[in-house]
Amino acid sequence: MTGSNFRMLLVASLAAVSLAGCGGGGSDIASPGEGQFATGGTGGTGGTTGGNGQASADCPTGFINLGTVANGTLRSCGIPRAITTNLTIPFRPGTAYRIDGVAAVGQDRGPDSANPRAGTASAVLTIEPGVTIFGGVAEYLVVNRGSQIIADGTASRPIIFTSLNDLNGGPDLSGQWGGIVIAGRAPINRCPPTTTAFPANPNNCEFRFEAIQTINWGGNAPTDSSGVLRYIQVKEAGYEVAPNEELNGITFGGVGSGTTIDFVQVHGSADDAVEFFGGTVNARHLVLDQYDDDGMDTDEGFSGSIQFAVIFSDNPTEESRCFEASSAGSTSGGVPLLRSRPKVSNFVCRQGLATTNFDTRQHQGMVLNSGTGYDLLNGVIYSANTRIPCLDIDDAATIAAPAPTFRSVAFACGAGPFRTTDGNQDAAAEQLFTAGANNIATGFTPTFSQVFINGGNESGRVASNPTAVSAFFLVTSYIGAVSGPNDTWYVGWTCGLAGAASC
Repeated sequence: MTGSNFRMLLVASLAAVSLAGCGGGGSDIASPGEGQFATGGTGGTGGTTGGNGQASADCPTGFINLGTVANGTLRSCGIPRAITTNLTIPFRPGTAYRIDGVAAVGQDRGPDSANPRAGTASAVLTIEPGVTIFGGVAEYLVVNRGSQIIADGTASRPIIFTSLNDLNGGPDLSGQWGGIVIAGRAPINRCPPTTTAFPANPNNCEFRFEAIQTINWGGNAPTDSSGVLRYIQVKEAGYEVAPNEELNGITFGGVGSGTTIDFVQVHGSADDAVEFFGGTVNARHLVLDQYDDDGMDTDEGFSGSIQFAVIFSDNPTEESRCFEASSAGSTSGGVPLLRSRPKVSNFVCRQGLATTNFDTRQHQGMVLNSGTGYDLLNGVIYSANTRIPCLDIDDAATIAAPAPTFRSVAFACGAGPFRTTDGNQDAAAEQLFTAGANNIATGFTPTFSQVFINGGNESGRVASNPTAVSAFFLVTSYIGAVSGPNDTWYVGWTCGLAGAASC
């Protein structure tokens, strides 16, 4: 995670810029001043929460009546700050639920799944389809180790996590509330100095979240389950909770492969859309758009698989990439104790508009460093901006075996396929990329519609079988995240994309 500028007003006319559309709805993102909330308007997007435009008369039992928001059209019902028994957030027309400060699901039960910490409580937070949950400045939701969130929406009734600004009909801003933090017990590679390092003693290999140091994650359970996130939107998150420390849209810390992540959109995060700190969790159908920092950040030994990902940002304000990957954590002789090895198949990365004056040292399609592995398959990294290269590999440790692999990946970046400044490993990166199967570094012209829907040039590329890399992957016959106009997995539950309402 990097510091947020919170300075640049980002107004992008997507309809007027080639290859810059945010789908049929369009979406302009701005980074606000510190915690500014806009008021007035007619209410933001909230699924079916608004009902007939009248606030519900009261709140369900167990929730705090905080008055109304959205010009009196929604009852604001406060979620308990300490959730230590199972709790269901019910859908009710005219009701939105507020994270009033910090809502913590369960107490931290420690890294050892077989021996939970004595005197601590676990809980399951269940959120019904169609529910809207919102937060204000520095407010966030955390799911602690040993507890679960079951946010299982539907395509027609997604669960929406957003900000007070959004509900009050304000402009589309980033950093208006904290976000979601999920802490699990899957292995990480960052262990305390006093602990025998992973893998010798994973029972005690845990670490604290850099932004909120009372939250710990990691442990000895690769198949740990933190619950379900399915058909959800997370909007306007990423508030700066400490100097140069922002929350992400969703932070996954040591989250295990027993967790279900599918059909998730993170829109307008002031830091990363999603960041995976170690863990083994897998995910499908991600839409990560209009982030200020990175779309997908992986580190601390993350080894999960991700398939069908749409990642793009028009005018990010930080050191920004679609993919940032590292193995930052505990090392032995400079080698990560548990090497990160993300696997990503069927993706589209579109970074930056053609008209923005980016710095090539800070903006790329993908950057790999600090000894990370990576398997990238069946996708396209592209940018019309002449200052954005596609791939940057920073150090020899990342080139060392087992090196990253690329299969059926196409590059089309205005600054060229490989970054060539600051002594990075561009020559070695080119060798790795060329050694892969069916890759194309130059000469590819994107023909996407609406940023990510395959056109003729994408359909003409040869795909690689991703199941050879991960059993989680589904076999596809195409590169990219959306095979063509008839492939509609993103329809109905997202905002700001083709045919959807604006965010």
